[in-house]
Amino acid sequence: MKFDRHYMETKNIGLRGIEVADTKISNIDGGKGKLIYRGFDILDLTKNSTFEETAYLLLYDKLPTKQELNEFNTKLVEARYIPKQMQKNMENWRGDADPMDMLQAFVSALAGYYDEEFANKDASYEKAINLIAKVPTIIASWQRIRNGLQIIDPDASLSHAANFLYMMSGEKPDSEVEKIFDVCLILHADHTFNASTFTARQVASTRAHMYSASSAAIGALSGELHGGANTEVMKMLLEISDIDKVEPWIKEKLSQGEKVMGMGHAVYKTYDPRAQVLKELSRKLAAKSKEKWFDMTEKIETATISEMKSQKGKDIYPNVDLYSASIYYMLKIPVDLNTPIFAISRVAGWAAHIIEEKFAEAAPKTALYRPKAVYVGKYCGPQGCEYKTLDLRK
Repeated sequence: MKFDRHYMETKNIGLRGIEVADTKISNIDGGKGKLIYRGFDILDLTKNSTFEETAYLLLYDKLPTKQELNEFNTKLVEARYIPKQMQKNMENWRGDADPMDMLQAFVSALAGYYDEEFANKDASYEKAINLIAKVPTIIASWQRIRNGLQIIDPDASLSHAANFLYMMSGEKPDSEVEKIFDVCLILHADHTFNASTFTARQVASTRAHMYSASSAAIGALSGELHGGANTEVMKMLLEISDIDKVEPWIKEKLSQGEKVMGMGHAVYKTYDPRAQVLKELSRKLAAKSKEKWFDMTEKIETATISEMKSQKGKDIYPNVDLYSASIYYMLKIPVDLNTPIFAISRVAGWAAHIIEEKFAEAAPKTALYRPKAVYVGKYCGPQGCEYKTLDLRK
């Protein structure tokens, strides 16, 4: 069979625009730049909600009452601790190991400490709470261990956002920093069928348990085209280093056909609504810290928009990664923890999708994912290729 390059190019590589399942969890209107969690606009949630309340919304398909939120918060706080043996095992890892590899390994390892939920839906919610609570502790423990510092236990008096920053740094954040980080967590909590969420659902469709599906999602998130993008944005900022170098740097990159990380999105055709919020948070942090990173990031945005228009006649807009990079850097979060912090937030969305997939909450019945592939490899006729022994092969 002759290889037909044109035939290959007509394939929808990357499943762009392909509808694979229904969901009640979140929705994106790429043309209007809107993101909805369970019917609620993300901009309303960032103004009025907290990460804990948003996580409840994603899991249970409703905003909680005061009593329900208190009970949910209590469960999260009680589940923050991770097994001491797990922390001991972390000490056996290389100090320069990738934090995402560490996170994936220890999330998977949770199955060895806690019962699997199997077909019990109520138990699945308990596992979801366990994951949401423990992922920050795993990451903060690793940060302390790899730097030779004493592990800091969770503080029950602190919010989800403030507690992570405290466990990581040993310092309790002020209310402004706490709120900024809390909003970041809300913004990253879910985003329909992105690569990691699709991975989680695919694994859940096999009836694998919560920890396994979430571990697979972490693997997908680790790639630089997905969760690793904001790390690449910060590396770009550090490489450019000075605001006066931004325009020539962007011009050269685009003229060479390279991408500018943090710009452009597969779904949004206008400004990513999350980027709007993050831009203002970055501006606020820069005013507080007197650092240059917001100004440089804003210059990257305007220069890329201008150059894309002049060089290629196309519009381009920032995505969620552009301004989140500078925010985390100004919060004194190590660059290689940017993607793990993404997971602190997104695990709430993953858990909601795993439950929805596993218990057919948005479908008539459960079904194992099994897409079809078109074979374009070697063809030797209807009888197949003739096998020749080793001594007859040239």
